[in-house]
Amino acid sequence: MFDKLKDLTDLQNLKEKVEDIAESHGDKITQGLEKAGEFVDDKTSGKYSEQIDTGVDKAQDLVERLGEGKSAG
Repeated sequence: MFDKLKDLTDLQNLKEKVEDIAESHGDKITQGLEKAGEFVDDKTSGKYSEQIDTGVDKAQDLVERLGEGKSAG
């Protein structure tokens, strides 16, 4: 039972750390995601552009939500 409580505490601490990082460095993270998407798109000769753009957009939205979650908490 105590192990499960410790695991929950560890997860909460991890969530807080991720939110802190997203809040402090979200702009750099989203820029990095954009560059990574462009790199992969270039390496695949544009074959998967739509899927890459969708993935990058979703990842950027997640970073934004995580940063906002910290601000709201």
